[in-house]
Amino acid sequence: MHIKLKLSLKSDYVKTILLFVLMIGSVFAFWYGLKAVLKTEYPLLAVASGSMTPTLNIGDLIVVQGGLKAPYDDINVDYNNGTIIVFNGDPIGKPGELIVHRAVKKENIHDGEWYFTTHGDANPPGSEETFSEEYLVGKVVGYIPLIGHIPLFVREPHGMLIIVVLMLILIFAEFLPIWKRKEKPQPCEDASSSKNVPQQ
Repeated sequence: MHIKLKLSLKSDYVKTILLFVLMIGSVFAFWYGLKAVLKTEYPLLAVASGSMTPTLNIGDLIVVQGGLKAPYDDINVDYNNGTIIVFNGDPIGKPGELIVHRAVKKENIHDGEWYFTTHGDANPPGSEETFSEEYLVGKVVGYIPLIGHIPLFVREPHGMLIIVVLMLILIFAEFLPIWKRKEKPQPCEDASSSKNVPQQ
């Protein structure tokens, strides 16, 4: 009986651990697979500002395709219908930030290097920003409304703390039934508890 119980508990522990490993592995496989397919380090990004409203709103999750090559025929330039592109904010004084704006101009200057001028749909006229092709990350090929609020929330210090607490609660809830089974006393069979045969 005790041997069966130990084997059952070990089996439950192994199944639970394998489930967590499978979940984590699936997330990593999805993320790196997406990076490979879309050819960029940033295949999914959350919109954090309102510069592209009403086209893109804060909290939208955008899908970014990288690997764009000169002469960049897949980037249209127009104030109303230009391609929405993502670029590194270093040349405009925003180091470490990724900017999502609409392409309104592209030109081949300075020894064949391409330059792009962009404008946020919600920004006033005259606020265009220009950068060279080395800062281009990719173009936006799709978006999912509202889902981006999740990574934006996790980026906040209190958001990360809440996520960690929730994960610990889930792990505890998963292992609690196993611990209860382990601590529950099991009836022992007493070999000496056979009925007494009355003496004649």
